Amino acid sequence: MEPADMMAAVTESMQARTGHTLDEWVVLVDGSGVDALDQRAVRAWLRDVHGVPQNSQWAIADAAATAAGWKRPDPDGYTDALYADAKAHLRPIHDAIVTLAEGLGDDAHREGRGTYIPVVRRTQFVAVAPGPRDTVRVGFRFRGAVPDDERLSPAKGFAQATHWLHLSSDADEDDLRSLGPLLEAAYAQNG
Repeated sequence: MEPADMMAAVTESMQARTGHTLDEWVVLVDGSGVDALDQRAVRAWLRDVHGVPQNSQWAIADAAATAAGWKRPDPDGYTDALYADAKAHLRPIHDAIVTLAEGLGDDAHREGRGTYIPVVRRTQFVAVAPGPRDTVRVGFRFRGAVPDDERLSPAKGFAQATHWLHLSSDADEDDLRSLGPLLEAAYAQNG
């Protein structure tokens, strides 16, 4: 299910679950004194004051922020934010990995998230983000056989990834090309 489909399902059942329509909640948020652009504060207010369930909190906060003029960043906007300032030198490595992943098929495309950039097919098969100690983290989602690559290790709570590796800031073209078999395996297992 796509994020827009999930949001539509939550919105349709909003009144039955919360007693108010989405539009009514937006008006309540606007009159609450909570900054509608601070979605975290809106979700906390909805939870603490009204006992609104989590999925509904997210839908209401998004709608209230949108009504207040917020625009969701596109994948480039998310990527720009991830690689701003001290991480800017890692951006070319990120871009090369995403280009390789998107090149695997017409159905592969990147999306935007606040902490990583996923490349999805039917489901997400790779995620890329700045990593620790001047690296780029590449997370792979393997649903079947895991390729034999000594650089892979089990991922720990990163973007639906089952395994990850980290490329240093001095990664070269050979390092990037060596990701090909891993990307191909993840792509094939998530189609």
